[in-house]
Amino acid sequence: MNTIASSVQNLLLSALPTAQFEHFSRHLELVPLPLGKVLYECDSHHAYVYFPTDSIVSLLYMMEDGHSAEIAAVGREGMVGVQLFMGGETMPNSAVVRSAGSAYRLNSRVLKDEFRLGESLQTLLLRYAQALFTQTALTAVCNRLHTVDQQLCRSLLLSMDCLACTQLKMTQELMASTLGVRREGVTEAAGKLQAAGIIKYSRGRISVVSRDGLEARCCECYDVLRKEFRRLLPVTPALAMAA
Repeated sequence: MNTIASSVQNLLLSALPTAQFEHFSRHLELVPLPLGKVLYECDSHHAYVYFPTDSIVSLLYMMEDGHSAEIAAVGREGMVGVQLFMGGETMPNSAVVRSAGSAYRLNSRVLKDEFRLGESLQTLLLRYAQALFTQTALTAVCNRLHTVDQQLCRSLLLSMDCLACTQLKMTQELMASTLGVRREGVTEAAGKLQAAGIIKYSRGRISVVSRDGLEARCCECYDVLRKEFRRLLPVTPALAMAA
Protein backbone atom coordinates (compact mmCIF):
# COMPACT_ATOMS: atom_id res chain seq x y z
CA MET A 1 0.00 0.00 0.00
CA ASN A 2 1.15 3.54 -0.75
CA THR A 3 2.26 4.80 2.68
CA ILE A 4 1.38 8.40 1.84
CA ALA A 5 -2.10 7.63 0.52
CA SER A 6 -2.93 5.12 3.25
CA SER A 7 -3.69 7.94 5.67
CA VAL A 8 -6.80 8.87 3.64
CA GLN A 9 -8.50 5.61 4.77
CA ASN A 10 -9.94 4.85 1.36
CA LEU A 11 -8.51 1.70 -0.18
CA LEU A 12 -8.83 2.82 -3.81
CA LEU A 13 -6.93 6.02 -3.14
CA SER A 14 -4.42 4.10 -1.02
CA ALA A 15 -3.63 1.84 -3.96
CA LEU A 16 -2.46 4.69 -6.22
CA PRO A 17 1.29 5.10 -6.79
CA THR A 18 2.77 7.87 -4.66
CA ALA A 19 3.45 10.29 -7.54
CA GLN A 20 -0.02 9.93 -9.01
CA PHE A 21 -1.70 10.22 -5.64
CA GLU A 22 0.21 13.42 -4.81
CA HIS A 23 -1.01 14.97 -8.06
CA PHE A 24 -4.55 13.66 -7.56
CA SER A 25 -4.83 14.63 -3.90
CA ARG A 26 -4.71 18.37 -4.58
CA HIS A 27 -8.30 18.13 -5.80
CA LEU A 28 -9.69 16.01 -2.95
CA GLU A 29 -11.91 17.59 -0.30
CA LEU A 30 -12.85 15.77 2.90
CA VAL A 31 -16.57 16.30 3.55
CA PRO A 32 -18.99 15.00 6.22
CA LEU A 33 -21.67 12.52 5.16
CA PRO A 34 -24.55 12.69 7.65
CA LEU A 35 -27.03 9.83 7.88
CA GLY A 36 -29.68 10.04 5.17
CA LYS A 37 -27.85 12.56 3.00
CA VAL A 38 -28.75 12.10 -0.67
CA LEU A 39 -25.61 12.26 -2.80
CA TYR A 40 -27.28 11.40 -6.10
CA GLU A 41 -30.87 11.53 -7.30
CA CYS A 42 -32.05 9.17 -10.00
CA ASP A 43 -31.38 10.49 -13.54
CA SER A 44 -29.90 13.79 -12.34
CA HIS A 45 -26.52 15.21 -13.35
CA HIS A 46 -23.75 14.96 -10.78
CA ALA A 47 -20.84 17.30 -10.21
CA TYR A 48 -18.86 15.11 -7.79
CA VAL A 49 -17.74 11.58 -7.07
CA TYR A 50 -17.10 10.36 -3.51
CA PHE A 51 -14.47 8.14 -1.89
CA PRO A 52 -15.87 7.09 1.53
CA THR A 53 -13.47 6.74 4.46
CA ASP A 54 -15.64 5.69 7.43
CA SER A 55 -19.14 5.80 5.98
CA ILE A 56 -21.44 3.58 3.91
CA VAL A 57 -23.39 4.82 0.91
CA SER A 58 -26.32 2.76 -0.38
CA LEU A 59 -27.03 2.64 -4.07
CA LEU A 60 -30.81 2.35 -4.10
CA TYR A 61 -33.36 1.67 -6.80
CA MET A 62 -36.60 3.49 -6.12
CA MET A 63 -39.94 2.14 -7.33
CA GLU A 64 -42.85 4.33 -8.40
CA ASP A 65 -44.79 3.43 -5.25
CA GLY A 66 -41.97 4.72 -3.04
CA HIS A 67 -40.50 1.37 -2.07
CA SER A 68 -36.75 0.92 -2.47
CA ALA A 69 -34.04 -1.72 -2.18
CA GLU A 70 -30.28 -1.54 -2.05
CA ILE A 71 -28.51 -2.79 -5.16
CA ALA A 72 -24.99 -2.20 -3.81
CA ALA A 73 -23.16 -0.73 -0.84
CA VAL A 74 -20.03 1.41 -1.05
CA GLY A 75 -17.61 2.02 1.80
CA ARG A 76 -13.91 2.59 2.24
CA GLU A 77 -13.14 -0.02 -0.41
CA GLY A 78 -14.50 2.05 -3.28
CA MET A 79 -16.15 5.11 -4.74
CA VAL A 80 -19.60 6.43 -5.54
CA GLY A 81 -20.11 7.58 -9.14
CA VAL A 82 -18.45 5.02 -11.41
CA GLN A 83 -20.95 5.75 -14.17
CA LEU A 84 -19.51 9.25 -14.54
CA PHE A 85 -16.07 8.14 -15.70
CA MET A 86 -17.55 5.40 -17.87
CA GLY A 87 -19.34 7.89 -20.10
CA GLY A 88 -22.76 8.14 -18.49
CA GLU A 89 -23.66 11.54 -17.09
CA THR A 90 -26.58 10.24 -15.03
CA MET A 91 -27.44 7.11 -13.06
CA PRO A 92 -30.71 5.10 -12.91
CA ASN A 93 -30.45 4.85 -9.12
CA SER A 94 -30.01 7.13 -6.13
CA ALA A 95 -27.13 7.18 -3.63
CA VAL A 96 -27.98 7.73 0.04
CA VAL A 97 -25.78 7.66 3.15
CA ARG A 98 -26.85 4.79 5.44
CA SER A 99 -23.92 4.96 7.88
CA ALA A 100 -22.69 8.44 8.74
CA GLY A 101 -19.04 9.42 8.47
CA SER A 102 -16.87 11.19 5.93
CA ALA A 103 -15.71 10.91 2.32
CA TYR A 104 -13.30 12.56 -0.05
CA ARG A 105 -15.20 14.52 -2.67
CA LEU A 106 -13.76 15.08 -6.12
CA ASN A 107 -15.06 17.17 -9.00
CA SER A 108 -16.20 14.78 -11.71
CA ARG A 109 -14.43 16.81 -14.42
CA VAL A 110 -11.11 16.31 -12.65
CA LEU A 111 -11.73 12.57 -12.41
CA LYS A 112 -12.58 12.33 -16.10
CA ASP A 113 -9.45 14.26 -17.09
CA GLU A 114 -7.26 12.04 -14.90
CA PHE A 115 -9.03 8.90 -16.13
CA ARG A 116 -8.35 9.77 -19.78
CA LEU A 117 -4.62 9.92 -19.06
CA GLY A 118 -4.69 6.21 -18.42
CA GLU A 119 -1.97 4.85 -16.15
CA SER A 120 -2.73 3.30 -12.78
CA LEU A 121 -5.90 5.26 -11.98
CA GLN A 122 -7.73 4.08 -15.09
CA THR A 123 -6.87 0.44 -14.49
CA LEU A 124 -7.79 0.66 -10.81
CA LEU A 125 -11.17 2.30 -11.40
CA LEU A 126 -12.13 -0.10 -14.20
CA ARG A 127 -11.31 -3.05 -11.97
CA TYR A 128 -13.35 -1.54 -9.14
CA ALA A 129 -16.26 -0.95 -11.52
CA GLN A 130 -16.21 -4.63 -12.46
CA ALA A 131 -16.22 -5.63 -8.79
CA LEU A 132 -19.12 -3.25 -8.10
CA PHE A 133 -21.12 -4.66 -11.01
CA THR A 134 -20.53 -8.13 -9.56
CA GLN A 135 -21.95 -6.93 -6.24
CA THR A 136 -25.01 -5.54 -8.01
CA ALA A 137 -25.62 -8.81 -9.87
CA LEU A 138 -25.13 -10.95 -6.78
CA THR A 139 -27.48 -8.74 -4.76
CA ALA A 140 -30.21 -9.31 -7.33
CA VAL A 141 -29.64 -13.08 -7.29
CA CYS A 142 -29.45 -13.22 -3.49
CA ASN A 143 -32.65 -11.22 -3.03
CA ARG A 144 -34.45 -13.57 -5.41
CA LEU A 145 -33.15 -16.97 -4.31
CA HIS A 146 -32.02 -16.81 -0.70
CA THR A 147 -33.76 -16.42 2.64
CA VAL A 148 -34.04 -13.19 4.62
CA ASP A 149 -31.72 -14.78 7.21
CA GLN A 150 -29.02 -15.30 4.57
CA GLN A 151 -29.55 -11.86 3.05
CA LEU A 152 -29.16 -10.24 6.47
CA CYS A 153 -25.90 -12.11 7.08
CA ARG A 154 -24.58 -10.96 3.69
CA SER A 155 -25.57 -7.37 4.41
CA LEU A 156 -23.93 -7.38 7.85
CA LEU A 157 -20.70 -8.87 6.49
CA LEU A 158 -20.54 -6.28 3.71
CA SER A 159 -21.21 -3.49 6.20
CA MET A 160 -18.37 -4.71 8.39
CA ASP A 161 -16.04 -4.69 5.40
CA CYS A 162 -17.16 -1.22 4.36
CA LEU A 163 -16.34 0.20 7.80
CA ALA A 164 -13.61 -2.18 8.99
CA CYS A 165 -15.35 -2.59 12.34
CA THR A 166 -17.73 -4.88 14.20
CA GLN A 167 -19.98 -2.14 15.61
CA LEU A 168 -22.77 -1.09 13.25
CA LYS A 169 -25.42 1.61 13.65
CA MET A 170 -28.44 0.07 11.97
CA THR A 171 -32.09 0.08 12.97
CA GLN A 172 -34.45 -2.71 11.98
CA GLU A 173 -36.31 -0.25 9.75
CA LEU A 174 -33.07 0.56 7.94
CA MET A 175 -32.16 -3.09 7.58
CA ALA A 176 -35.58 -3.87 6.13
CA SER A 177 -35.35 -0.94 3.71
CA THR A 178 -31.86 -1.99 2.66
CA LEU A 179 -32.95 -5.54 1.89
CA GLY A 180 -36.32 -4.54 0.44
CA VAL A 181 -38.23 -6.83 2.82
CA ARG A 182 -40.79 -6.43 5.59
CA ARG A 183 -39.54 -5.34 9.00
CA GLU A 184 -41.06 -8.42 10.61
CA GLY A 185 -38.78 -10.64 8.52
CA VAL A 186 -35.69 -8.70 9.60
CA THR A 187 -36.81 -8.76 13.26
CA GLU A 188 -37.15 -12.55 13.14
CA ALA A 189 -33.81 -13.02 11.33
CA ALA A 190 -31.94 -10.70 13.72
CA GLY A 191 -33.54 -12.46 16.67
CA LYS A 192 -32.17 -15.81 15.49
CA LEU A 193 -28.66 -14.38 15.14
CA GLN A 194 -28.85 -12.86 18.62
CA ALA A 195 -30.18 -16.07 20.15
CA ALA A 196 -27.25 -17.94 18.59
CA GLY A 197 -24.79 -15.49 20.14
CA ILE A 198 -23.61 -14.20 16.76
CA ILE A 199 -24.75 -10.60 17.22
CA LYS A 200 -25.96 -8.32 19.99
CA TYR A 201 -28.66 -5.83 19.07
CA SER A 202 -29.68 -2.85 21.19
CA ARG A 203 -31.16 0.56 20.40
CA GLY A 204 -30.21 0.66 16.75
CA ARG A 205 -26.72 -0.73 17.30
CA ILE A 206 -25.49 -4.13 16.19
CA SER A 207 -22.35 -5.66 17.68
CA VAL A 208 -21.05 -8.60 15.70
CA VAL A 209 -19.77 -11.11 18.22
CA SER A 210 -18.83 -13.85 15.76
CA ARG A 211 -17.87 -13.05 12.19
CA ASP A 212 -17.31 -16.78 11.62
CA GLY A 213 -20.88 -17.38 12.72
CA LEU A 214 -22.20 -14.90 10.17
CA GLU A 215 -20.13 -16.44 7.40
CA ALA A 216 -21.32 -19.94 8.33
CA ARG A 217 -24.99 -18.88 8.06
CA CYS A 218 -24.54 -16.74 4.95
CA CYS A 219 -25.19 -17.94 1.42
CA GLU A 220 -22.39 -18.30 -1.13
CA CYS A 221 -22.97 -14.79 -2.51
CA TYR A 222 -20.71 -13.07 0.03
CA ASP A 223 -17.82 -15.46 -0.54
CA VAL A 224 -18.07 -15.04 -4.32
CA LEU A 225 -18.02 -11.27 -3.94
CA ARG A 226 -15.07 -11.34 -1.51
CA LYS A 227 -13.05 -13.50 -3.92
CA GLU A 228 -13.86 -11.17 -6.81
CA PHE A 229 -12.66 -8.11 -4.87
CA ARG A 230 -9.48 -9.94 -3.93
CA ARG A 231 -8.90 -10.92 -7.55
CA LEU A 232 -9.50 -7.49 -9.03
CA LEU A 233 -8.14 -5.05 -6.47
CA PRO A 234 -4.72 -4.77 -4.79
CA VAL A 235 -6.22 -4.13 -1.36
CA THR A 236 -9.67 -5.29 -0.24
CA PRO A 237 -11.61 -4.62 2.99
CA ALA A 238 -11.38 -8.24 4.14
CA LEU A 239 -7.63 -8.34 3.54
CA ALA A 240 -7.11 -5.00 5.28
CA MET A 241 -9.10 -6.15 8.33
CA ALA A 242 -6.98 -9.30 8.55
CA ALA A 243 -3.71 -7.37 8.34
